[in-house]
Amino acid sequence: MFSKILIANRGEIAVRIARTCRSLGVDCVAVYSDVDERSRHVAAATEAVHLPGVAPAETYLNVSRILDAARASGAEAVHPGYGFLSENGDFAEAVVDAGLVWVGPPPDVIRAVGDKVQARRIATGAGVPVVPGVLEPVEDVQVVAAFAVEHGYPVAVKAAGGGGGRGLKIVRSEAEIEEAFAAARREAQAYFGSSDVYVEKYLDAPKHLEVQILAPRPDHALWLGVRDCSLQRRHQKLIEETPPPRWSERAPEMGDAAVRLSKACGYVNAGTVEMLVDDEGEFYFLEVNARLQVEHTVTEEVLGADLVRAQLEIASGDGIALVQVDLTPAGHSIECRINAEDPGLSFAPSPGRITRYVEPSGPGIRIDSGYGEGDEVPGAYDSLIAKLITHGETRDEARTRMVAALDSFVIEGVATTIPAHRVLLEEESFVRGDHTTRTVESGVLEVLSASAGATDVLLVEGQAVRLWNPAMAASASAAVHGGPAAGEVLAPMQGTIVKVLVAEGDAVAAGDPLLVLEAMKMETTLTAPKDGVVAELEVAPGDATGAGTLLLVLE
Repeated sequence: MFSKILIANRGEIAVRIARTCRSLGVDCVAVYSDVDERSRHVAAATEAVHLPGVAPAETYLNVSRILDAARASGAEAVHPGYGFLSENGDFAEAVVDAGLVWVGPPPDVIRAVGDKVQARRIATGAGVPVVPGVLEPVEDVQVVAAFAVEHGYPVAVKAAGGGGGRGLKIVRSEAEIEEAFAAARREAQAYFGSSDVYVEKYLDAPKHLEVQILAPRPDHALWLGVRDCSLQRRHQKLIEETPPPRWSERAPEMGDAAVRLSKACGYVNAGTVEMLVDDEGEFYFLEVNARLQVEHTVTEEVLGADLVRAQLEIASGDGIALVQVDLTPAGHSIECRINAEDPGLSFAPSPGRITRYVEPSGPGIRIDSGYGEGDEVPGAYDSLIAKLITHGETRDEARTRMVAALDSFVIEGVATTIPAHRVLLEEESFVRGDHTTRTVESGVLEVLSASAGATDVLLVEGQAVRLWNPAMAASASAAVHGGPAAGEVLAPMQGTIVKVLVAEGDAVAAGDPLLVLEAMKMETTLTAPKDGVVAELEVAPGDATGAGTLLLVLE
């Protein structure tokens, strides 16, 4: 086993990795940006190295600085966690070239499965069913149009190097193709450094199930159960559980398919093979996540395993004690991702300072958190505050424990997804277990907005919304359109302008898109509060904004 590793990440996953390191007697080195100096992951580590700056490109995505930190600290290995550089083959290769051990799959495997087009080819070759789609990057909208004619709408335009819902656009009609294609390419370039996209048939309301794999060596892999991750917003997961409440009888077949795929690409270490399952129970390969997943916790709870420990054992060459015949789940586990987002405003990001923080406790309750009372949740990074996990002998016991835990989880100062989780756990389809990827966006959002319970929730233009900062409270239309009725369009939150859709002198109608703002890895389109002409344009792509910043004026 290693004597010291560097954790190239932040937040709860860095805390989680540090916890396992402590249990193994392994020293761990944290890295931190300017705004993370007093963060929980720094306190959890044996030592820490400062990465000057705030923006991810300066800090947690800065390969040279992270490698310098590893060398200076005497670390023997680098654990990337998830997000940031965890699925970057070039970073993995740079770690190896620096004489360090990479805690993850080989660089060439990361590249192979990270390219969604190539991953589909590998899956096809391994006999794993795939959703109908093209096997080459698409460079012309006409290819998307022709595919839609052949296979019918909806179709998905997806980043070839993507994942987590980034660079994914759903096309439901011919009129949407051009904008969806452009937006997918833009996001693909921004998030993954390549504008390559491909197109496939979009399954409108499937189950999203995934197989946890653990490969000690390229020719040997284990599957550690199947998780249901169907409750999502913007194609990003909210609640995960294992075993899956529906189609669990297909788990062995899915597990076998995942193992075949692992061997076909020479996979090593922990990873996840994601599947979509239609209403007939047929499953289709979606993608491989070549890293530890956020939701690995529920697998750990039902198996009594430590997946981070297994990752370190494989990377160090020590081997693992797990064998397939022993990997039978005991009971049921559910995870809720507690994000700094406002479910009353379609899960808009809500960065800020946590003024009160009280975690629940009791039998069958686990919390993996990256924050505490007084901490600032920065707008520059992911919105995940904590993961709340429950375990029970039955699914209903795990669900009931989760409801009680959510009721006693107190986070003040920022809006969180706790109200959404509370509603979703009691939603009829979830209780039955037949919920799908469309559940959150097919009427439940209205309930979430109405249940927000705060005095600052209004009904505006038929939509329940929350006024999320004082600058937006000037008028009702500000809640929906991002600016006072007088024509000023203000930034609803701290973020970065990624696209300007108008120019000074342009005539616009109420509801027309004006600007695209990114905050906490999410894009928000700001629209015109009224008919008018763009009289003043105060920002350009790349500009940083604070909540209430004047962006544009209409006359």
